[in-house]
Order: sequence, then C-alpha cells, then structure tokens
Amino acid sequence: MERLEELKKRLTEGCPGLELRVNEPMSRHTTFRIGGPAALMALPRTITEAACVLKTAWELDVDPFFLGNGSNLLVADEGCPGFVVKLAGEFEEICLHPSPQNGQPLLSAGGGALLSKLSHQAQKWGLTGLEFASGIPGSVGGAITMNAGAYGGEISQKLLWVCVLDRNGEKQNFRASECSFDYRKSIFSGGDFFVVEALFRLEPDDPAAIKARMDELTAQRKAKQPLEYPSAGSMFKRPTGHFAAALIDQCGLKGLTAGGAQVSEKHAGFVVNRGGATCADVLELVRQVKERVLQQTGVELEMEVKVLK
Repeated sequence: MERLEELKKRLTEGCPGLELRVNEPMSRHTTFRIGGPAALMALPRTITEAACVLKTAWELDVDPFFLGNGSNLLVADEGCPGFVVKLAGEFEEICLHPSPQNGQPLLSAGGGALLSKLSHQAQKWGLTGLEFASGIPGSVGGAITMNAGAYGGEISQKLLWVCVLDRNGEKQNFRASECSFDYRKSIFSGGDFFVVEALFRLEPDDPAAIKARMDELTAQRKAKQPLEYPSAGSMFKRPTGHFAAALIDQCGLKGLTAGGAQVSEKHAGFVVNRGGATCADVLELVRQVKERVLQQTGVELEMEVKVLK
C-alpha cells in the first residue's frame, strides 16, 4: 500500500492531467458486472501519459494489471489491492489510412477502442474481414492479447502490426508474424506488453453486403447466446477433441445455480449473472461444473476467464 501511495504521488506530480481513481469499483469495468474496488486505477489518454504511468510503476516495482473492456475478466469481491491501467482518450480512436500501392486500405485502432465499434466502422467504410468481431464485447488491445475470435474468424487474421509499450514505458512494434498467435493467446498474454495501437489490412466490399453478413451473425448470437444477462462470454477453454458447452449440457448442468450465478439455460458454455451474483458465487459454480464434468466424462475443463484478486 505504501508503494501505491508513492506511485499516486509521483504520477500526480510528474504527469499533470492524468486521471487517477482510488478504490474504483471494478464492477463498472467488467461485462460480468462483478468485482470490488481497485486500490488505484490510471486512465491514460495519450501515449505520453501511458509511458509515464508504466515507467513510474516500473521504477517503484509496482506490477500493473492491463485492463481492456473487462469482457474476459472476473474480479474478486474484495477487489484488487494493486494498480490497474485502462486506456482512454486517443487510444479509443479508429482511423482510415490512404491505400498503399497494392490498393488494400489500412485501418488503425487504439488499444482501447471497442472491437465491435471497429467492426462497424469498417463496414461503414466498405471494408470486409472483421464481421466476426461485431458481437465481441472486448477492446482491440484485449482482443489481440488473447487472439479473440468467433465464427471461424480471429483477430490475428487481418492484423499487420502491433504497437506496444513494455513495462518500462518504451514503445515496440511487432509484425503479426512475430506475435506467436495461437488459440486464445499471443506473445502479449504474459502481461509484459501493453497493446496501444494496431494496424489492419482489410479488403474493399459493398457495405450493404458486409452489413448483411454482420446481421446474420448477430441473429445467430441472439438465438444461441444469453446476451440478456451479464457474463464474460465462454467460461471455459475448448478441451482438445471436445466442446465445453456440449460436455456441460451432456452432464445435465444447464440452469445449475450458485447464488446469483447460473449456467445459462440457453448456452451451457456461459455462466451468467442473474442478478446480484458475486465472484464467490461464480467460482463455486465453476467448481461444481468442473467436478461434475470430470466425474461423468473424464474431461478436465479449464477456465478461459481470468480471475483478478
């Protein structure tokens, strides 16, 4: 706590204008709508502020937690006693760049931009390739960090390069081929780099045709996923040779509850907050699901959602 107080003091003095929040409720920053307060949160709006934040934290040996849109995150009820950094301001911008010689337009997005907004903006500009992302609630930075995907598409497929800050606040650029993308992970998954900007190469197409594909995917999501309740999306990773939702359904666990948390009755791969669910409720429900699935099928499920405590 002393180091956090010193960090707050140095950031206040050394980075005028930086937004700092003390005891910020994390339930405001996660799609689960669950979580106690973060002891200290910084919301840098420029690359200068972000570099200052990371460099100062590094000097004080404070380990920041990089927060995107909180769409794959469960925060402890007692909160997070550490330092959380969330991008704002210019990091939420999306820009179209003149076509290079090969004629394919380039699209840049800050790490704090919503992936759904990026997808819809690409559609308006008549650019195809990100339709799959229209319903993913994460940020661009978070999506790249975990190589988010849906309906056969992954964020890495249209990515050219990524700009990051390391823990010392220094900028580094990575080509997409250097990011070690795999199923729900990348070179950034370890938390040593903070994604601040990305560049995508998309292809021209008729905006109406792109929108039609997006509408079709939206209809599929609404029909199959419990979008009416707060959740963190798929609760479990896909086991080798299986599908987590199918295993959970096979074990008769749809509708299973623990406090305010429930295995969705619409999609067994989702755990939803039916109202007033706590982190403890969710973790207890996950424990029960994993235990029952292992007993009945011999398959051990692994959480895809991260837990911050």
